[in-house]
Amino acid sequence: MHTIAVLALDQVIPFDLSTPIEVFSRTRLPDGRPAYQVRVCAEHPEVDAGTFSIRVRWGLEALEAADTIIVPGTADPAAPLAPAVRDALRAAAANGTRIASICAGTFPLAATGLLDGLRATTHWAAADLLAATHPDIEVDPDVLYVDNGQILTSAGAAAGLDLCLHMIRRDYGSAVAADAARLSVMPLEREGGQAQFIVHRHAPAPQGSVLEPVLAWLQDNMGSELTLADIAAHAGTSTRTLIRRFSEQTGTTPLQWLHRARVRQAQHLLETTHHSVERIGAQVGFGSPTAFRDRFKKTTGVSPYAYRRAFS
Repeated sequence: MHTIAVLALDQVIPFDLSTPIEVFSRTRLPDGRPAYQVRVCAEHPEVDAGTFSIRVRWGLEALEAADTIIVPGTADPAAPLAPAVRDALRAAAANGTRIASICAGTFPLAATGLLDGLRATTHWAAADLLAATHPDIEVDPDVLYVDNGQILTSAGAAAGLDLCLHMIRRDYGSAVAADAARLSVMPLEREGGQAQFIVHRHAPAPQGSVLEPVLAWLQDNMGSELTLADIAAHAGTSTRTLIRRFSEQTGTTPLQWLHRARVRQAQHLLETTHHSVERIGAQVGFGSPTAFRDRFKKTTGVSPYAYRRAFS
């Protein structure tokens, strides 16, 4: 069973602390078994949580045995990190443990040096402070979460839910994650970040934008052979104007958006069907199995076969 250690620091934000406890402890595998064992740990047995105090059952030794460590936010992001906590987090990272932060929990994680050279996020109101105090981190204040593989960070409040569901999806696939999302009364993936943009393999346009109908049409027709001219004709505009609008509203080009949407749909089919890789590539609009495999690996970092083994 996958063990989650939730690290309670002094002045921990109760919402951030409770989010991973509730989400992971309620997650079930298809046969009904619990997917995770959750442990709340701290440097000292009693932790100040602002309006109340909590007593924890585990000390920092719980970090050594954890598969994943969650660092919730604290009321004072600039508070110094205790050396024992810093050393325990560094040791866990060196052993390959996955570590994720929620909201201002990015700050104690940053204090360990584990985010140096990486992209990260935090609550939008604290993003400037994070960038100023940790200039070696590439701070992105607009997204719900950032997944660097071993190290993950999330934005404020409810974005911790998005991050937890994302990790469940990584661990057990879409079906288990979707069930956990339903229990949390949350969509599995929200189309939005702190500025209503999520870290997708492709970037959706905001609701109500002039591109919204075009993107819906692309989503419905991704299995067809589509050229830039085809997309522009459907949008009733020139290719030059189409490219400019895509750049302004999605941060990418029309064809790049389409490629990534196709890969995203292929991921879903690899997780939820037994169709062959070749059939899935054709279903989502790639002209040849080779083109599908190359684009999939370029986008996700793994082959379709490896992805299916990991997530199906």
